[in-house]
Amino acid sequence: MIVRVSLNEAQARLSELVKGLASGDEVLITDGDEPVARLVGQGRRTDRTRQPGSAKGKLRILVEDDAHLDDFKGYMP
Repeated sequence: MIVRVSLNEAQARLSELVKGLASGDEVLITDGDEPVARLVGQGRRTDRTRQPGSAKGKLRILVEDDAHLDDFKGYMP
C-alpha cells in the first residue's frame, strides 16, 4: 500500500507514519506534486532470546554418507 503525504504533513506526523508502516508498505512524501522522499516498511524484528535445542527435530538426515568428506581430507586433522 502506498500513501502520499505532503512534506508539511510528514514533518508533523513522522513518528505516527513510521510506527504505522507494515512490511512492504510505503509512504511517499511530496513537495507540491513532486515526490521528494519515500519511507518503506521493513518489518518488525523479533528479539527473542535463543534457546539451546529450539531447532530439535527440524533437520532430517535422509542418508548417512561420509563419502563426500573425501574431498576435504587435506583440511581435516
